[in-house]
Amino acid sequence: MKLAAIRSAFINFFADKEHKHVPSSALVPANDPTLLFTNAGMVQFKEYFLGQEKPPYPSAVTSQKVVRAGGKHNDLDNVGYTARHHTFFEMLGNFSFGDYFKEAAIAYAWEFITEVLSIPREKLWVTVYTSDDEAFDIWHQQIGLPKERIIRLGEADNFWSMGDTGPCGPCTEIFYDHGPEVPGGLPGSPEEDGDRYIEIWNIVFMQYERHANGDMEPLPKPSVDTGMGLERIAAVMQGVHSNYEIDLFQSLISQIADLFPGIEDLQAKSLRVIADHIRACAFLIVDGVLPSNEGRGYVLRRIIRRAVRHGQKLGADKPFFHFCVQPLVAQMGEAYPDLAVASKQVETVLLREETRFLETLEQGLKILLKEMEPISSQEGQQELSGLVAFTLYDTYGFPLDLTNDIAREHGVVVDQIGFEKAMAEQKARSKAHSGFSSDEFYRRIDVETPTEFCGYDDLNKESELLLLLDEQGRSVEQLNAGQAGSLVLSLTPFYAESGGQIGDVGRVSTREGTALFEVTGTRKQGKVFVHEGTVLQGPFSVGQQVSAAVDPNNRSDIKANHSATHLLHAALRQELGIHVQQKGSLVMSERLRFDFSHDAPLTSDQLNTIERLVNQQICANTAVQVESMAMEAALDKGAMALFGEKYEDEVRVLSMGTNNFSIELCGGTHVSRTGEIGCFQIVSEASIASGVRRIEAITGLKSVTELQQSRAVLQEAQSLLKAKPEQLIAKISDLMDQVKQQERALEKLKVSQVSSGANDLTSQAVRIEDRALLVVRVADELDAKQLRTVVDQLKQKLGRSIVVLASVQGPEKIQMVAAVEKTLIPQFKAGDIIGHLARELGGKGGGKPELAMAGGKNVAGLYSALQSLQEQLVKELEAQPA
Repeated sequence: MKLAAIRSAFINFFADKEHKHVPSSALVPANDPTLLFTNAGMVQFKEYFLGQEKPPYPSAVTSQKVVRAGGKHNDLDNVGYTARHHTFFEMLGNFSFGDYFKEAAIAYAWEFITEVLSIPREKLWVTVYTSDDEAFDIWHQQIGLPKERIIRLGEADNFWSMGDTGPCGPCTEIFYDHGPEVPGGLPGSPEEDGDRYIEIWNIVFMQYERHANGDMEPLPKPSVDTGMGLERIAAVMQGVHSNYEIDLFQSLISQIADLFPGIEDLQAKSLRVIADHIRACAFLIVDGVLPSNEGRGYVLRRIIRRAVRHGQKLGADKPFFHFCVQPLVAQMGEAYPDLAVASKQVETVLLREETRFLETLEQGLKILLKEMEPISSQEGQQELSGLVAFTLYDTYGFPLDLTNDIAREHGVVVDQIGFEKAMAEQKARSKAHSGFSSDEFYRRIDVETPTEFCGYDDLNKESELLLLLDEQGRSVEQLNAGQAGSLVLSLTPFYAESGGQIGDVGRVSTREGTALFEVTGTRKQGKVFVHEGTVLQGPFSVGQQVSAAVDPNNRSDIKANHSATHLLHAALRQELGIHVQQKGSLVMSERLRFDFSHDAPLTSDQLNTIERLVNQQICANTAVQVESMAMEAALDKGAMALFGEKYEDEVRVLSMGTNNFSIELCGGTHVSRTGEIGCFQIVSEASIASGVRRIEAITGLKSVTELQQSRAVLQEAQSLLKAKPEQLIAKISDLMDQVKQQERALEKLKVSQVSSGANDLTSQAVRIEDRALLVVRVADELDAKQLRTVVDQLKQKLGRSIVVLASVQGPEKIQMVAAVEKTLIPQFKAGDIIGHLARELGGKGGGKPELAMAGGKNVAGLYSALQSLQEQLVKELEAQPA
């Protein structure tokens, strides 16, 4: 059973039991600063479990994307060395928000595992919390599990809590026994860390609230949170021990191996690392994370660099990692369409990051190997200096885990304490010199005073060049033509990326015009603005007087989109209700993105109303009012403060629209009058997490262009269908009805043609006394329904019979059906027959004893497989009495 089929089966199983299918939330948790990444299936429902929001449905089912490569949950160091550790995986989960509890949760899990997946009961063991007699009795008395297969464990293993206080409760886990040939003991035994008994399902019963004094009070509505690792259960279902042997990884590994000529060992550790890491990297980028030197971006950078290094171990001498994206899309693009849509962007990001790292990787590796050479040859486990590890980290971009990884392969450990000491000393120096702290490992910004921003009113400004940084963030005295790097100015009109608004682009030039720097992005490091880009003409030197000029067209588009987000926020609250709160935004020159709290999709009428409200304010062309005031005064004025944002005592308040339509705290750049936005058009609306939705929109000339393109499509449709605009829907509906009628007629014709030849087919049947056997290839491109119709007709004509039909659907696709007359079922089963044939042809299938279906791939081998099957069945029929 392939991974995709397991995912679908799980979701369908619980959907049939009236669970709401909730799509996976993003890997970046919405408005949850306590988490680096989504690390469990329940993260998007956290507010429901905490009682902060009322769930819109009583129960839910998800297949959640999960990353465990940073923060509390970090499996990065183990990937490649174990059978089941991943940086990215999918967690299947079903959730009850006071709807059902222990009895139903256990029954659902057992039914799915033993009936839907058909995992033998004797292969399963269960753990419960030591004092949870209720769960123990359900497993023993209702499920029928023997007492000796139910293990009681303590709080460390089988009691879950969200924190020191809050919801908590016991859990029960289901384990699969891989068999005695695999080392390891039962849960709770001294050998439990072995691989024989593997946890495949965890059910958490949230039934208490723990108070600060330790007392636990029963919750009024106990809830259920379950989780089953999709890759783990796929390994069980596919009869393999390692997750890396399942169909998804085998396909990925096979295609990745093609990038490295001469690689024959598809179980190579480095191939497993790359196959794992491309999933984490691609999905993180799709969800908006980009490589950087801090937070989530730094974790992404670490994963990319680890993958690149393992590629080099396999012989890569040029960028390769971005070539792994399309094989991943082929495996997961159908389940996650956003991956396919963003695949080109993912490739671009990976190629840029890999190229940048390769520039320093070779030199850093030489230093590391040279330092390890004298100590790795000594007896016993030796230690690499923490100062060396820090130098690699600080100068060559080697994350500590990468150095650990390489050292482990040479029998060397890294002095962690020494590394941390060197890191602390560097941070102290940075803080003393710059007046602010930075966790980034590249940047050393020795600027004592914050950058003065003057870009609200001026787009061109004379300034002094205070600091130059090379591409790796190191302070230099000069940057030459062709070099990439960063500039720090005393005064700047460039807005630095902040509050969802991207940084300005433009140019910085010397007064004499002898040097020119193209600014491709502006970011903040503490209170210092860093202008990133490339020297087009040089050189630049520290202390020069320069002219800083923001790209006016790009700034104008950004201002229009940013002001539009404020109007959109107000329109959403007016149309949907005051529960709407901003959950995130992205303001670019091309478009705007706005995330907000709301628990249902917006209707067409609601979207039209919201769009109209925004455009009414644009047409009113009112002046945008900007005021600075104390935070308390701003709130009294009615200004909206965004949850999770940190504000100074003095805040900037923007009021826009008629009758103060929108009042918000904001430090971004905005239009002077609402009419400068031009027009506003919503292009998409969708859910991105439980209770969080996203609108994407465009403004100005881009909106006009989009409308013109839509009008051109409408006019072309009118011309093709020879209809007026108001007639198009009816005309298209009529055409669709005609197509359906023709498809039904074609299907009947196909069946009729085959049925008319049924007499010819019956003449091909082999007779063994009063029984008939027909194994034959029929007309091509008959679907499953058509094949069943034909097989029913043949059974009626042949009487006591076994009928096997095969139809070729394409170059690598065969559809097959087997039918056994009921009096022959004691000796012959259709499922066994079709299963045998499918395996011969590289496929899978099954069904009931009297009728079964299957698919296959090996069209070239179909004739011989049918001949072989017929010969085998003839022998068995001849051996059986009539």
